[in-house]
Amino acid sequence: MRIGPGPLHVCNCHLFQHWGFSYGTISLSLSSLWLFFFLVASSSLSLSLALLLLTLIKPSPAILSPFRASFSDSQVLIASILTKMVYAAKKFINDPSGYNFPYNRSRKLYFLEIEVAVHSTGFGFADVVTEFIEGLVETYPGLQYLDGFPEVKVVLRADVSAEKYDKVAVISGGGSGHEPAHAGYVGEGMLTAAICGDVFASPPVDSILAGIRAVTGPQGCLLIVKNYTGDRLNFGLAAEQAKSEGYKVETVIVGEDCALPPPRGIAGRRGLAGTVLVHKVAGAAAAAGLSLEKVAAEAKCASEMVGTMGVALSVCTLPGQVTSDRLGQEKMELGLGIHGEPGAAVVDVQPVDVVVSHVLQQILSPETNYVPITRGNRVVLMVNGLGGTPLMELMIAAGKAVPKLQLEFGLAVDRVYTGLFMTSLDMAGFSISIMKADQSILDRLDAPTKAPNWPVGTDGNRPPAKIPVPIPPSRSAKSAESQARPKELSQQGRVLEAAIQAAATVIISLKDSLNEWDGKVGDGDCGSTMHRGATAILEDMKHYYPLNDAAETVNEIGASISRAMGGTSGIIYNLLCKAAYAELKANTESKVTPKYCEIMVLQCGWYCNGHILVLTQASLESSGSKALKSSIASVSKYGGATAGYRTMLDALIPASQVLEEKLSAGEDPICAFILSAEAATKGAESTIQMQAQVRHVGWEIELCVCRDACNSSRSRCNGCSRMVQCGSKSREGAVSGVIMIPLGVASSFVSRDIYEMRERGSLSQTIGFR
Repeated sequence: MRIGPGPLHVCNCHLFQHWGFSYGTISLSLSSLWLFFFLVASSSLSLSLALLLLTLIKPSPAILSPFRASFSDSQVLIASILTKMVYAAKKFINDPSGYNFPYNRSRKLYFLEIEVAVHSTGFGFADVVTEFIEGLVETYPGLQYLDGFPEVKVVLRADVSAEKYDKVAVISGGGSGHEPAHAGYVGEGMLTAAICGDVFASPPVDSILAGIRAVTGPQGCLLIVKNYTGDRLNFGLAAEQAKSEGYKVETVIVGEDCALPPPRGIAGRRGLAGTVLVHKVAGAAAAAGLSLEKVAAEAKCASEMVGTMGVALSVCTLPGQVTSDRLGQEKMELGLGIHGEPGAAVVDVQPVDVVVSHVLQQILSPETNYVPITRGNRVVLMVNGLGGTPLMELMIAAGKAVPKLQLEFGLAVDRVYTGLFMTSLDMAGFSISIMKADQSILDRLDAPTKAPNWPVGTDGNRPPAKIPVPIPPSRSAKSAESQARPKELSQQGRVLEAAIQAAATVIISLKDSLNEWDGKVGDGDCGSTMHRGATAILEDMKHYYPLNDAAETVNEIGASISRAMGGTSGIIYNLLCKAAYAELKANTESKVTPKYCEIMVLQCGWYCNGHILVLTQASLESSGSKALKSSIASVSKYGGATAGYRTMLDALIPASQVLEEKLSAGEDPICAFILSAEAATKGAESTIQMQAQVRHVGWEIELCVCRDACNSSRSRCNGCSRMVQCGSKSREGAVSGVIMIPLGVASSFVSRDIYEMRERGSLSQTIGFR
């Protein structure tokens, strides 16, 4: 605290806490005599002194709450004044030379102006504004603050000192509660200092003077002030005081509110979020080395080129107070001020495009002529959140505003800034600012700055908003003819077609069983999902699959599954296909030889919960097992599961191992395939005894392990009351924890059918081989 010569001597007593306070500012100019009289007349001086003692020791709010009911508001005020006087006296005793109490020689009275913030629920001294500043400078090392808390709350650039600064200092400020304004715009290329008042209160004159003295060098300083009476008076008085001390000072008042009719009185239009654009223009001009007069001229010109209007769905919540329901349900207010001041009208909530149209029309109305913008002009758009509106909704408003400005108003939108620029605590709503721009304005807005809250990545010319979706390389490199089903299938193509048909048919036939099994531990839609995937495969195969190319066909199967199934399942199965495709594509020995065509093996039919992996005869021997292995590795890598996690990998992994082992040993491919399918079935059944390691959030299922007591027609076991996931009489009842059907079920069906067809000699006739 500082008490010194001058017309105003402010000491602030803030009795509020982080989470809430009832803020009322009471300025009293009292002589010590009047203060003594006030204390005696309070009728309960003992209670006031007790309150003072409680305030000084600063107990917790829980301890104070029983006492608070015993004290009147006047006693709280008295305690606040006494506390501040004790604090001042203590500092005076410790450092008498640092204080020169004001003395009015004409009246022979000592004056002290005390700004008291009264807490309605407790007596903590936590100053939310000063602690905000402390956190700000800890976050951004390029910022500092003056050591004058709680009266002097000034944020300034750490690289600037008044003695050495050779450029124009740009200073702004105002009441707190509008963050990131104004302290968030302190930095090279923008503000040199920001003066912070209390919440929704203009900063005191001494604080403004301290900021001017701290950063103003020989080139002088520009004060950018929003058009509010308190700000104009306090900044104006500080400017005059600074001039009397020899500083060069210019002031620009910003009032760009377009919500209300043109004023006829002295109040004028309110300063809103458009002020931030003026900060940027002035800061860039100062950084370029312009004189004070030229910086002030550019700032004044910018302030005359911008218009702003806000719309709110709620008023802001003043700290410590209940949110006002003045607007009511399903209502919004047009032109609501950033301090909660009433706006132009309260109307029913409208769709965002209707609201945006109204706001733009109000700003650009030729009747009011708030801003000199006409068709063909270049403009800058700012969509500012008022504190309680998600960024997603602000972007929606911006997306609606740009085409309306272009098409309805004939304006070229050169820059768009969307985010939080000047808020109003937690107010739900947004404001739109439109600034007429020429190249000089754009250059200032695009100029580099280190201000932490100025948006990055918004400079430069605007490229087209959208571009075509890239075509996958496999399709872009091919002609339209090659992307379609071949007119004539090769021997390999016929094998692939038969394999896909057989495996997909089995999947479709298992729809009801899969849904039933899934219903015991999941949402009961597994069969329907698999059915969609298999049906899509059969349909796409008629028109699109390049069946003469095994690798490309696997790739297209993955695309069909991903499109038709969606969700996690579609992704998993597509991963399987992509990994297999990459492995098969890398294999140069993918042609089907006559030797293997004679055997007529349908080496594919690998079905794992809806995924079909098609492997040709030749690739089965050479790269088929590698393709399956790569698919398993891919699912494990991105899904996080491995053997023992009670997933489909518990069926796939043993199948892959057996297939690789048998083929390496020279086993007949058909026999190797059947044995690997049986291994998959055994792997699936082994999951009955496992505890699921992969599950949806919130699933806490204890699974039945007493097989003999299970009843597959019930959702819970008769013996242990746990979820039934096995059937004592039905092999199909053995399902894996997360994947409802094991790899082996469908693959065994397909492989055995193929084996029987081969034994009957009918397979060659079926697919046309000689």
